Amino acid sequence: MDEKKMQVKKFTQGYTFKMLFLAFLILTLLIPLVMVGALIDERSKTADSAEAEVMEAWGSELVAAGPVIAIPGVRTERVRTTTKDEEKVDIIRKPFTLMITPQKLNIGADFKTETRKRGIFSVPLFYGDLAISGIFDPTQALASLLPNEEVSLDKAELIISLSSQKGIRKIDQAVWSAEGDDVTLFFQPGNRGQDFGGQIKSLDSRHKYSFIRGSESKSARTGGIHAMLPELAADAKANFNIAITIHGGRLVRFLPLGQDTHADITTDWPSPSFQGSFLPSGSNIKDNGFDATWDINYLSRDIPLHWKSESGYRDYSDALFGVNFFRAIDTYSLNTRAVKYAILFLIVPFLTLFLFEVLTKKRIHPVPYLLSGIANIIFYLLLLSLSEQMQFYLAYLISALAIIIMLTLYSRALLPSWNKSWYMGLVTTVSYVLLYAVLNAESYALLVGSVWAFIVVALVMFLTRKLNWYGSDE
Repeated sequence: MDEKKMQVKKFTQGYTFKMLFLAFLILTLLIPLVMVGALIDERSKTADSAEAEVMEAWGSELVAAGPVIAIPGVRTERVRTTTKDEEKVDIIRKPFTLMITPQKLNIGADFKTETRKRGIFSVPLFYGDLAISGIFDPTQALASLLPNEEVSLDKAELIISLSSQKGIRKIDQAVWSAEGDDVTLFFQPGNRGQDFGGQIKSLDSRHKYSFIRGSESKSARTGGIHAMLPELAADAKANFNIAITIHGGRLVRFLPLGQDTHADITTDWPSPSFQGSFLPSGSNIKDNGFDATWDINYLSRDIPLHWKSESGYRDYSDALFGVNFFRAIDTYSLNTRAVKYAILFLIVPFLTLFLFEVLTKKRIHPVPYLLSGIANIIFYLLLLSLSEQMQFYLAYLISALAIIIMLTLYSRALLPSWNKSWYMGLVTTVSYVLLYAVLNAESYALLVGSVWAFIVVALVMFLTRKLNWYGSDE
């Protein structure tokens, strides 16, 4: 019995047991790391909610499509039914809407930006002028009508679809010019069911967006404005010139409905992120803002020049183009990426203490290992909480310095002299410097992380190559 106790004691005091225990400890500490990751997600959703409240009051994201001409029409069909005694002919009249896109569409957006806060959370907003001009030529569309189809040219409407008309502050100009006459249009709210660009469904600060499709309720597809047009001439072109003062935030999207679409976006926001199906043909990005230009021909997108819409809804969300008002430092995505590499930074201090134990021949109790692991987890909590209050690099510096100093002083209490204990501070410092490099070099994050892991494992293998894993006294 005494011999078995001695064997058990000898095994528990050996390095093999210590390594197995450290592996168990690392797996155990993954539980609080998962909780930290969940906390980051929760804070991110709280930020999204706060930003959504600001956006709701200000005017939401700007997604615009149009203008298009909508002309109500009727298709007459004769349905013949035959019975034993007689032949009956029923005349059925089916309504439809003839949609006509511009021959030329020019979009100009000149916005100023500002950042509004709700508590500790902020959202980039813009305000300024949206100018839409161009030419309509209804000749081809009207020529496409079948003999049994007729339209009411005196009931034509001009429709501009918007993700939300709440951002409209005023319409500075709305002029329709046809056959030498200029008419001022009177716009009313609503898009007559023609929501060409879809509606933004979710406000996502990670610069992602999704659209409500045709299966959603009609109430979700009413954003926009419309105006009655003077009676159209079947063979005459018409010019339009519309200027709107509008508010919005975070992103701008347009739908290239014109046969030839030209768009210019100018703002004082220094860090744009061009998104959508079409990148700008030219852009100029400076420290005090940017301007970008798009030229899109109808052959490059799957949108007809005219069509007959009986359902009142077609979804062309995939053809949108525009820009996000990108924030160069996304606090929550950086925190999430930091936690993904956390397991490596749990292993490094454990291995450092283990090598101290091997090289100094001084036993270190499992509790110091546990405390050093908890200290590294606290780093991620500090980083999250401080980065919400200040710039990310400063929050990272403060959090890293606090943990480095704490672990260095603690290792001095465990080891006999500063000659050994300062290595803990050096190793921890190098680890946090490499982590910061990984966070700021997204394209090379995997390369830096894998090389660092290789170096750590190679160093441990070299230093322990002659170690007696069965017991320190053999």
